[in-house]
Amino acid sequence: MRSDRSPDERPPAMLRLAAASLVGTAIEFYDFFVYGTAAALVLGPLYFPTVSPLVGTLAAFGTFGAGFVARPLGSVFFGHIGDRRGRRPVLIMSLLLTGIATVAVGLVPAYGTIGVAAPVLLVVLRFAQGFGLGGEWGGAVLLTAEHAPPGRRALWSSVPQIGPPVGFLIANGITLTLSATLTDAQFRSWGWRVPFWFAGVLAVGGLLLRARLAETPEFRELADHGTQAELPFAEVVRDHWRLVLLTAGGLTVAYALYYSVTTWSLAYATERLGVGRTVMLGCIMAAVSVSALVTPAFALLGDRYGRRTLCLAGCFAMALWTVPLIALLYTGRPVWMVLGFLGATLAFTTVFAVIAAYLPELYEPRVRCTGAAVGYNLAGVLGGAVTPLVATTVARGDGPPWGVAAYLAALALLGLGCFALLPETRPATGPEPVVEGAPA
Repeated sequence: MRSDRSPDERPPAMLRLAAASLVGTAIEFYDFFVYGTAAALVLGPLYFPTVSPLVGTLAAFGTFGAGFVARPLGSVFFGHIGDRRGRRPVLIMSLLLTGIATVAVGLVPAYGTIGVAAPVLLVVLRFAQGFGLGGEWGGAVLLTAEHAPPGRRALWSSVPQIGPPVGFLIANGITLTLSATLTDAQFRSWGWRVPFWFAGVLAVGGLLLRARLAETPEFRELADHGTQAELPFAEVVRDHWRLVLLTAGGLTVAYALYYSVTTWSLAYATERLGVGRTVMLGCIMAAVSVSALVTPAFALLGDRYGRRTLCLAGCFAMALWTVPLIALLYTGRPVWMVLGFLGATLAFTTVFAVIAAYLPELYEPRVRCTGAAVGYNLAGVLGGAVTPLVATTVARGDGPPWGVAAYLAALALLGLGCFALLPETRPATGPEPVVEGAPA
């Protein structure tokens, strides 16, 4: 990743750019996460009432997974715009689409009112959410990565990575407040819809903030020379398919562990262990809060010791922590569950803190928005969409769900292998990244 600004050119206001990137990413992930919480708590009985509770939960997680399936498709569509027309338009369009879809979810009548049309509408709107989010990540991280100085690129690129935990905390904070102040009947009737409606307010604020952003210098250089890729996705598939597969395989475990903590465990503990909904939300939020706080610290380590080094360390930690996570969750005791969740969040944050710098550095600027986003969001399908379904299925028996631990450990080993095959990209002494034998 190059930086060709002359010494006389004033550097961009990185704090303002990073803030705009963080706010927008937090809003879009708020939209995405609020659906996951609702899927774990209420969508099964409301939209799939004719099946058993277990099948209803699986069906709700199936609609949850539709958003992940849409994310790589959104990456291709918005990546084309980002590589052809600029990173800035992607930030506006993706936020608008996701915000509208989220508000609409809160307006969909239940199965008892409109029948089978209710779950169909959920799937369509969830798909739209994921499609928009598929474009958000690439545009947001490139906004900071392509403005940042090389020696601090991981640090500045980690700022939009704080957006997901912030979005999660806002979404679950609102849900927790409603859950604690409303009766169960009120929450299931209309209370769960309030966080979806609130997304409209957040989206308007985010659009106003992003409307004033400048295009990145690296894309301006491409546009000035007319060297943008004609068909970015085709070029990525032809020349960088191995990079896409390795990054997707490497990131799968981080997604899987994150959604095991934030989505599957919420449903498992409330339905199987009898833990209160409010207690579980509080436990998960405590661990995710720590994730947001330590992200910049892990990013600084990535700037000093390398992006791949942190990714390998994170995968190794995730492999070690899967059994303690399940054992501590199964106790049903808040203190031990928080400890289990905290270990998991620290492990996957080690990877996510540096990945926003690592993935863009693996690709040349002309296809960077497409290539980085497709690999990142393909991992979301493999880890985020599939994991709640697999975990719910293998945790059906009595006793601790050790099958979930085995599944996560296997994904962690896959991640170790994939990252071991990728090059390091941390800049050495100059502004150019050191890429040793990058796969083509």
